[in-house]
Amino acid sequence: MTYLNTDEVDSALHSLASFYTAFSELIELPYRTIEGRAQYALRIGRHSNSDALLFAANVHAREWGGADACVYFAADLLEAYTSGTGLQFGNRFFSPLAIAAVVERLNVVVLPCVNPDGRIYDMQHDALWRRNRNPAEANGIPNRIGVDVNRNHSFLWDHRRAFAAAAQNTSSMGSDDTLSENYRGSAPDSEPETRNIHWLLDRFRFTHWYVDIHCYEGDLLYSWGDDKNQSDSPAMNFLNTDYDDQRGTDGGYGEYITSQDLTIARGAAERAVAAMNEVRGKRYVALQSVSLWGSPGKVTYPTSGASDDYAFSRHRSDCTKGKVYAFTLEFGFPGADSRSSFHPPWPEMEQLVKEVDAGLLELCVAATPTWVPPWKILWRWLFPWQIWDPMIRILGRGLWVILNALGIRRFAGRQIH
Repeated sequence: MTYLNTDEVDSALHSLASFYTAFSELIELPYRTIEGRAQYALRIGRHSNSDALLFAANVHAREWGGADACVYFAADLLEAYTSGTGLQFGNRFFSPLAIAAVVERLNVVVLPCVNPDGRIYDMQHDALWRRNRNPAEANGIPNRIGVDVNRNHSFLWDHRRAFAAAAQNTSSMGSDDTLSENYRGSAPDSEPETRNIHWLLDRFRFTHWYVDIHCYEGDLLYSWGDDKNQSDSPAMNFLNTDYDDQRGTDGGYGEYITSQDLTIARGAAERAVAAMNEVRGKRYVALQSVSLWGSPGKVTYPTSGASDDYAFSRHRSDCTKGKVYAFTLEFGFPGADSRSSFHPPWPEMEQLVKEVDAGLLELCVAATPTWVPPWKILWRWLFPWQIWDPMIRILGRGLWVILNALGIRRFAGRQIH
């Protein structure tokens, strides 16, 4: 065996949806890639309005293994549920009861290949390509083609405005240079791949967990990624332009997160990491995103426009959107060179798939409610999101107008959100 190509990833999703028709659904996303390719996700779950988790992978073209991990995760989960068996990933075992609860009480949505154009290019040319294949601003220069989809989201996208001068040109930050691997694009959310992720979060409005799967650092990262966390000063947050020249360094700024949210996010990351480490004893760690490649509590890897921060920020930017705890899973560990690090030899990747899938399934188990109240099922059945989502948005924005009229938008928009 070896890595799946893009057509095989799509074929696998189609096959799983057609075979497990009672509790899976193939979803064609609305925005085609720059090269005209359709993108597909797979929903697993008995009830379409259940609380949901979204797992996305292969945002960066050269990080092939995330797509494979998602496909095998979906196939294993569906087979285990159908056969009434548990799942064994190395030394980590999940019981049949746990598997059944996940499928019957949750929706698990997998988007294995966010960046199919880039994946195809990298597999064909062995180029260690990172970005998508948008040529709009390349001016015919091959190395200027593409946008880093994971720096294109609207969360603090304009790093020149939102971050301290010392942070703006760090290697982790989005870039306005089309030669940079981190090129952020011409505008926030400009890329179809970015908008497809947003569409899935909107389509499954009861999504409460999001995982963006990458390689190759061996950790699970939780929000925030723009600066270190703090729970004491609500007004110090990404919506407050008064702090635009302070983010992204080890200074006085800290991104606001409630102590309850921090406990939940950090606890979930640590729980998933424990499951991953149990597979074969590798040492994955749970870290705040901004501390990647550094010391906990230090600003060593500030990011702008990243999908995990975008997902977690949605409910703060727009009160009509639900809260989504967001993570970046970095599977694997640095190899002898970049090529073996970004796409390890397949025998090693097979073991990494088990680690990734153990972590994803542990998050599913952690997210599974012990009991779903009948009124909740009835309410969502009587008032599906297609009907009541617009009404909630209208009411929420009406409240926003009232707060503005009363002159308390600063309190509502900056301190609470």
